[in-house]
Amino acid sequence: VLLVESGGGSVQPGGSLRLSCTASTYTYSNYYMGWFRQVPGKEREGVAAIDSIGTTTYADSVKGRFTISKGNAKNTLYLQMNSLKPEDTAMYYCAAKYGAYGGLLPWNYDYWGQGTQVTVSS
Repeated sequence: VLLVESGGGSVQPGGSLRLSCTASTYTYSNYYMGWFRQVPGKEREGVAAIDSIGTTTYADSVKGRFTISKGNAKNTLYLQMNSLKPEDTAMYYCAAKYGAYGGLLPWNYDYWGQGTQVTVSS
């Protein structure tokens, strides 16, 4: 599965961005999908995840601000990010896991995109 992220950029604190992830194959029914982020010198951390029936999981740091969703095309994934903070600055990655639970643990995932940079700064 090839994953391609888009939608990153620079935004002021309090602003919004929507990240997109397009997969090379149909991912709705068989894959657990997630968004992760990483800053230089730190471990990759889980941000949000969604299973095949639409159940979502969020990191505490983004609850109430970020929303993960699947698009109408059955190979797309989104991350709507609102009320962005400087600490949200990171490279954001889309990931996929075939089969059962993936959650927010990066080592559970089998496929990764190349990432899209999000910078929140005034």
